[in-house]
Amino acid sequence: MKIKPSVKQNRKIIALKLIFISCLAFSCVTQKQVEYLQNRNQPVISAKEAEFPDYKLKPNDELFIHISSLDEAAANVFTNASQQQLLNAGSIQPYGASLLAHSIDREGNLWLPVVGKITAKDKTIAEVTEILRDSLTHVLSQPIVSIKLVNRYVSVLGEVRNPGHFPYSQDKLTVLDGLGLAGDITEFGNRNEVIMIRNEGGENKRISIDLTNPDLLASGYFYLRPNDIVYVKPLRNKFWNMRQFPFNVVFSTLTTGLLIYNIFRP
Repeated sequence: MKIKPSVKQNRKIIALKLIFISCLAFSCVTQKQVEYLQNRNQPVISAKEAEFPDYKLKPNDELFIHISSLDEAAANVFTNASQQQLLNAGSIQPYGASLLAHSIDREGNLWLPVVGKITAKDKTIAEVTEILRDSLTHVLSQPIVSIKLVNRYVSVLGEVRNPGHFPYSQDKLTVLDGLGLAGDITEFGNRNEVIMIRNEGGENKRISIDLTNPDLLASGYFYLRPNDIVYVKPLRNKFWNMRQFPFNVVFSTLTTGLLIYNIFRP
């Protein structure tokens, strides 16, 4: 004899299915949530280039300094054999450059052979280059000074495909470039509120950035600075993500259990 489910039992099953469907809806991410720099009314947007003030050197910064001159023998005093070998190779990895770099001490000073002490704190690389070139004019014939900041790193964390600590060599790196280094934001990353942590004047600042707003292109936070940290917050939808939590198994188990209970209950 086949036992038919009661009306009350059917209502419970329908209620469970509605809950399941609601959870499925909450887990969905809309197209608007994953678009950058949104403006559907204007196909072309013009924005003034964001300000990018020259980086001010700080204690513990590392500088790769290369000095050359018409008097090659005299210029070799500032270039050791290991550094020359790397220069001849044509490519220097960040770790290798760090081993050969000159560090700015806690007082903000840079120490070099022959030249001695140079105050580098709160100066730009161009200013330090000019100071060093002027200091070498009485030592070398037509000195050429090239200085690069070694510790150019950004950290990208949170809802990105490949979070990590990334070196970069270019002078300008946008926040979108930084996210690109990390493989872009996942579909469950909150593009409306990306957190940037930046040290300015000895203070760590927490800055909220909206990647969906085209005004970001002219913002002072469009370009990253060395040692910035970018954190992408997760959307609430991730909590309901069907791929993260086996709702189908849970609800199937509850539905089966409820059916068995109603059939065999006294």
